[in-house]
Amino acid sequence: MSDSEKLEFFSKLKFDVNGLIPAIIQDASTLEVLTVAFMNRDTIELSLAKRETYFWSRSRQEIWHKGATSGNTQKIVTIKADCDGDALLVLVNPQGPACHTGAQSCFYQSIFSETSSGNSQLPQFSKTVDQLVKTIKNRKQHKPEGSYTSYLFTQGRDKILKKIGEESAETIIAAKNLSKRELTSESADLFYHLLVLLINEGVEIGEVIAELDRRAKKRSPEK
Repeated sequence: MSDSEKLEFFSKLKFDVNGLIPAIIQDASTLEVLTVAFMNRDTIELSLAKRETYFWSRSRQEIWHKGATSGNTQKIVTIKADCDGDALLVLVNPQGPACHTGAQSCFYQSIFSETSSGNSQLPQFSKTVDQLVKTIKNRKQHKPEGSYTSYLFTQGRDKILKKIGEESAETIIAAKNLSKRELTSESADLFYHLLVLLINEGVEIGEVIAELDRRAKKRSPEK
């Protein structure tokens, strides 16, 4: 980010009387909210420069680098300001648990949950995709012998693209056959291979979801 871009960015922010602004930290892959912390101008500049989260500790009255002692750093993907400029949204790739208790997110204590909602499966979908993404990334890094995912990464982009082509065709055939069971199975295969491609190319699933969200907002009528 250039100096002029920084100036423009900071000009849109509204810090409180203590020079602080709340920052919502969100997993870029799963969109799970990990924690809420505070930043000031110095910690924002550090975060932009280092591409990792730096916060202002109100209790210790000092800058703290998330994961400096635990190793659970947060690699920054995107920083956004809300419409009023008085809060930040920071999408990250966490390198470990966000909470000091060892929990993945600081928001692990459920107070209310509407289990009868038609969207009750969405949290489970997010958890399933999160775990699948982590497993695929692990296979890419360690390439254990006998793993089909490892085989795909070893063969490279062309093999992965070929499999996506095959799974796309099989998904189309399943739909033409009017078989919900077959379509469900083939869609799962296609989704898995698409995740492999995204990870192979260094694209986070959170970036795809953010793009879908951007398009949805663009098409929505003005309030």
